[in-house]
Amino acid sequence: MMPVTEGTRISISDPEAAELRESVVEWMMINHPHDCPVCEEGGECHLQDMTVMTGHHTRRYRFTKRTHRNQDLGPFVKHEMNRCIACYRCVRFYRDYAGGKDLAAFGSHDSVYFGRAEDGTLENAFSGNLVEICPTGVFTDKPFSEVYTRKWDMRGAPSVCVHCAVGCNIIVNSRQETVRRVLNRYNGEVNRYMLCDRGRFGYGFVNAPSRIRTPLLRVDGQHVSVSEQDAMAAFARFVGDGKIFGIASSRASLESSFSLRELVGEEQFSTGETQQAQNCMDLARTLLQSHPGHIPTLHNMESADAVLVLGEDVCATAPRLGLALRQSVRQASFHAADEANVPRWLDEAVRTLGTDCPSALYILTPAPTDLDEIALESSRAAPDTIARIGFAVAHLIDPTAPAVPDLSTSDTGLAQRIATLLGTAERPLVISGMQYGSPALMQAAANIAAALARTKPQAGLSLSLPDCNSMGLAMIGGVPLEAVIDKAVAGEISTLVIMENDLARHLDPVSLSELMNAVPNVVVIDHTASSCSERADLVLPAAAFTECVGTLVNQEGRAQRFFPAVVATPPVRPAWRWMTAIAPHCAEQKPRQDLVNWEHEDDIMAAMGRGIPALAGAVNAAPGSSYRFHSGKIRNETSRMSGRTVIRSHVSVRDQPPPPSPETPFRNSMEGTYGPDLPGALIPYFRAPAWNSVQSLTRFQQEIAGPLRGGDGGVRLLRDHSPSQPGITEDVTTVYHYGADIPPPFLPRNGEILLLPETRLFGSEELSMHSPPVVARSSPAVLRLPETDVRPDRIELRIQDVSYLLPVQSMPGLAHGVAVYPAHMTIPAFAFPRLVPLNAIKPDHTDGGAS
Repeated sequence: MMPVTEGTRISISDPEAAELRESVVEWMMINHPHDCPVCEEGGECHLQDMTVMTGHHTRRYRFTKRTHRNQDLGPFVKHEMNRCIACYRCVRFYRDYAGGKDLAAFGSHDSVYFGRAEDGTLENAFSGNLVEICPTGVFTDKPFSEVYTRKWDMRGAPSVCVHCAVGCNIIVNSRQETVRRVLNRYNGEVNRYMLCDRGRFGYGFVNAPSRIRTPLLRVDGQHVSVSEQDAMAAFARFVGDGKIFGIASSRASLESSFSLRELVGEEQFSTGETQQAQNCMDLARTLLQSHPGHIPTLHNMESADAVLVLGEDVCATAPRLGLALRQSVRQASFHAADEANVPRWLDEAVRTLGTDCPSALYILTPAPTDLDEIALESSRAAPDTIARIGFAVAHLIDPTAPAVPDLSTSDTGLAQRIATLLGTAERPLVISGMQYGSPALMQAAANIAAALARTKPQAGLSLSLPDCNSMGLAMIGGVPLEAVIDKAVAGEISTLVIMENDLARHLDPVSLSELMNAVPNVVVIDHTASSCSERADLVLPAAAFTECVGTLVNQEGRAQRFFPAVVATPPVRPAWRWMTAIAPHCAEQKPRQDLVNWEHEDDIMAAMGRGIPALAGAVNAAPGSSYRFHSGKIRNETSRMSGRTVIRSHVSVRDQPPPPSPETPFRNSMEGTYGPDLPGALIPYFRAPAWNSVQSLTRFQQEIAGPLRGGDGGVRLLRDHSPSQPGITEDVTTVYHYGADIPPPFLPRNGEILLLPETRLFGSEELSMHSPPVVARSSPAVLRLPETDVRPDRIELRIQDVSYLLPVQSMPGLAHGVAVYPAHMTIPAFAFPRLVPLNAIKPDHTDGGAS
């Protein structure tokens, strides 16, 4: 904390400095329990590292230690307060950085206590980061504690989160071919140090009983397990006439989707999305490609000095993006601190100065969001009304943008305030997305960003997408589900191959039944049981993202690769390998010859680069299988890995060779190369000599909070037209064309209500809902109505001739004439807004419900 002055000389190896460090650790250990052998943080504890490095090995304190009562903090985090050293990291992160309010420091001096005012679940969406932030074992991973294994006894693999489109980097740890936990993997341009709780704890689907482990064939109306040979024979019978069609998924990797496309042909390939969803995905890709300004990374967003969120609850659809926006509102306080000569690291003083600096965040959404508390202004309206305000903002910034007729006086005033705020900023940012399925919202956001980019090249545009590979699927292309139904009803499909897609999440029950009944043979290739697999004639077990190599493209257009932490047990295999296995049986289809000859993931990426130029750069998302680090394969188990023989002692005491991994640059063993200069996309775990805790990450970085020494993983596929990016020569702003499809204003009418999907952090995403701790955090589905509306206790809602009896709650702040309901939790295929007649919402009087 001493300012550096000219002539200052500092020594960290002076005997006095070393003695002081040893004394500090001894003071910390006075009340700290000596329970390393049973502590779940043992082997990766920062305090343990410092104790060993400072040479503190003898306990001199002989008196009674201070003790505390632990709390139940919910299904994610385990609490052991006796291990606390009062570093304040937990509350600094939870309250100051993540915006949580239910964790605090209580007491003082020797009785300071970090926890909640009373037992209860930690409410913040980033509470799981306490596990890595705490330098001791106060906060530990509760699901991991049920299957606990020491850090050095687990295999690690670099991976990518599959629970939203942000593309956070993660490390998957496994033991005995079972996934044990997920940790944050640093990427300086994406998630950096933090993960949301859905990404950290949603991996449970890979270990769930719902996993498909063997081929299933329908015999006499029942699924029975069959061998691979019988499954292939059944498939050969199905495709005898060659009328085969394929449906892909936005949660499948590029490799899987492209291999299906190659198998069935481009004309017989579907994205697995409805027409409306596909139009939104294609529009998002087009808008980002043509945007004349900046496509910001999450790290860039933290530095935005003015932000407009247009019709998207980013805290639910892209949680890590929401956390980045929490940091953006502090830019004004940083400038105030600079003017007052207060160093930015003096956080409390900077925050005090920031109390007089209003944030530069506007939020326009139909329903309240978690960011409203830090916004300069929040406004509630229907999606079309919000889009109209957005178009008006663009026109105020650039008069050549289309004007909005008949805008109300209040909306005109709001548009003028937003335009003024964005126009005076140096790095403005506009955010929208697909949450409400409104192309007008995304087009309005793009218009604003393009208008700003004419004078501010750093103006950014970010569009949130629903799934981990929505952008990649948009780049591959294909026909929508409606076209598949038409072909099936016309008798043009005899075999339908559905890959990693539960169509019940996209089609209403009537349309889904129409499709399934019209196709004689349905083949599902997936890793998790679903309503589609239950109705399939043949089910083939696919590998999950923890068991194979694959590439995903996040919402900013960054291609990133995940690697296996678990060796899949046959017959489970990557979906693309099933394509190569069934290709020889498609004689009438005549699949491409190179599909049959694919042996490694590298072969697919090379073929995809030739067939889809937009994805040619994805081959550089990570080094291929032939990459060698210091002339050797990389070990993905630590040098202290133990117990390989003991695990099989009940079978044989002879050591078994580790399973090979020819498709990756990794060796599934503790034998191999490893070092801090590894490419960022290939770091399987963080460990350095004497540094076993997460603090070892600093040895892999060029500087604290800087890029990794081997470079951050991933490659951008969408061109960033910011002048700060190299190689930009043309003036794109002169060729940009504003969107002019302005919707009419939404006017609530008697007899109708606008029903919108409510996206939830826990409950809306498909895969994470197979994870028990995430299920424990999800709340029951309820229909929410504006607080002023008279409502019954329950209502009967009819959608597509299907009735649903739903409980009702009031939501303060919800736009008038609007109701929200959590998509996919009860009502299939309800993913986009729809006007519902009020006579379809009837009070339920059977149990005395209020009228």
